[in-house]
Amino acid sequence: MMTTYVPPLARGDRSLVGNWFWQIDKPILAAILALILTGVALSFASSPAAALRDDSISGDFYYAWRMIAFASLGLGILITTSMLSPRHVRRVSALTFLFCIAVMCVLPIFGNEAKGATRWLAIGPFGFQPSEFVKPALIVLAAWMFAEGQKGEGVPGMSIAFGLYAVTAGLLIIQPDIGQTVLITTTFMAVFFMAGVPLRWMAALMAMAAAGFVAIYLTVGHVRDRIAMFIGGGEASDNFQLERAHEAISAGGLVGRGVGEGVMKRHVPDLHTDFIYSVAAEEFGLVFSIILISVFGLVAIRGLRRARELADPFEQTAAGGLFILLGLQAAINIAVNLGLAPTKGMTLPFISYGGSSMLGMCLTMGLALALTRKRPGAYEPGSTPKGILG
Repeated sequence: MMTTYVPPLARGDRSLVGNWFWQIDKPILAAILALILTGVALSFASSPAAALRDDSISGDFYYAWRMIAFASLGLGILITTSMLSPRHVRRVSALTFLFCIAVMCVLPIFGNEAKGATRWLAIGPFGFQPSEFVKPALIVLAAWMFAEGQKGEGVPGMSIAFGLYAVTAGLLIIQPDIGQTVLITTTFMAVFFMAGVPLRWMAALMAMAAAGFVAIYLTVGHVRDRIAMFIGGGEASDNFQLERAHEAISAGGLVGRGVGEGVMKRHVPDLHTDFIYSVAAEEFGLVFSIILISVFGLVAIRGLRRARELADPFEQTAAGGLFILLGLQAAINIAVNLGLAPTKGMTLPFISYGGSSMLGMCLTMGLALALTRKRPGAYEPGSTPKGILG
């Protein structure tokens, strides 16, 4: 009996890799890969200046080589998780959430304190920040619970989802990490809205969030100081980071100073992490900055369009929430660099240096790509978007 040879990755290839290749959203995947490569390239631009600030660092490109390692591992996580089925997406998210919550519970005892916050757990030469991984896990689990609760089968999905959020937000405030708390609260509210719950519940959640932020402002001194600095009431020395970042962005002009030619970046604190956008703007200019923002916009907008057309309520809200998480985090970081928001210590996805940030965002987008794959029956008939933005 003769068999027909099917070349690898041909449309007739029904292997795991073959199915993944033809089902994955290639424009989103290509945009994510471009962001990762951009992050690696910018780490070489920022690493020498960052290394000068740390006497314990040996070698100008210490951070760059580590960034390559993080990006390589993150790429493996991205591809592997994007092959998961929706059922396995839920399982991976549940296990990730439980593990990260357990680590966050012991951070006050065993965590490393830096700049008045205890957010990392030292593992040899590396630091593990569980909040970077708990974010996507929480969004997926909340979407799952909302979907189960609306089936009318007696599952208290809404109560469970709120409980998961409350535990996560509470542990983040203890660290304290107000920026991540704002991010997960906003994204949780977006998932809550997309799940189609009554508007009165949405209003109640917004009122609770507003009350929580007022309480944080009144009780957490450094949050109050940062907001005062943002509105012009802080000391000039407190505004040092933003002033140096603005100078670097302004110095870049339209097309930038050139690769490795940045001067102002040497005076920007945390230039390889929170303020990497200012390094990109100085060396590559306004044109590159707009392109970078556009790539983030492409991923978020196309991802939301793909999520909207999914047939399953859980997949729709979970994928939408994950793409919103990416878009919000990028928007917050860039807004801080431009002086449009108070400093929050939040990284630019795939671009800023940091192992937990890179791996956590690769997990986030891997889960989102898994949910939006063009599997049989995943989309409403005739609704699968085409083109760059769908």
